[in-house]
Amino acid sequence: MAHTLPALPYPFNALEPHIDALTMEIHSQRHHKAYVDNLNKALEKAPDLAGLDIVTLLRGINNVPADIKQAVINNGGGHHNHAVFWEVMGPNGGGEPTGQVADAIKAAFGDFAALKAKVKENGTGQFGSGWTWVVYDPAAGKLAAVKKPNQDSPLMDGHVPVLGIDVWEHAYYLKYQNKRPDYLDAWWNVVNWKAVEARYVAARAGK
Repeated sequence: MAHTLPALPYPFNALEPHIDALTMEIHSQRHHKAYVDNLNKALEKAPDLAGLDIVTLLRGINNVPADIKQAVINNGGGHHNHAVFWEVMGPNGGGEPTGQVADAIKAAFGDFAALKAKVKENGTGQFGSGWTWVVYDPAAGKLAAVKKPNQDSPLMDGHVPVLGIDVWEHAYYLKYQNKRPDYLDAWWNVVNWKAVEARYVAARAGK
């Protein structure tokens, strides 16, 4: 079954003023769509893999044939990374984390401020295009902050993405131009902590 573009769970303008409607429309309907289309095209050469869900496909990236492996990394990663991105944002977001994910942040980073500082450090320090992530590391049994270039997925490292911020220029340039740090600061106003916590709980359960 072909991979499909997920519908945004909110209108394009739902994250304003922090992320503008035009950016959300172009980002989701053109950039994300292109990743989905190109992933499906690449998998035409490996029909035995075409039926795998995206998480299984990326976790087993070393099982992908060499001639399409980079295309799957680029486009499969782009597809899943963006699906997570839309999920962990939402209208009326922001504020402080609560519940299990708040406890996990405190255990791993000391406090929320330290987490934000590390996420920003990774985001501004990622040369060129990429992502700044908070992941669950099953081997360590706790959260970690990592950065990844291009559309490389944390799933390929055995990590489970819990929260991610896209730092490709197409994610912020219409509103913030070259001021990536300002975008990273503003992003916390749209974080959907309920979705983040749900991803963390599922990750701990091995789902």
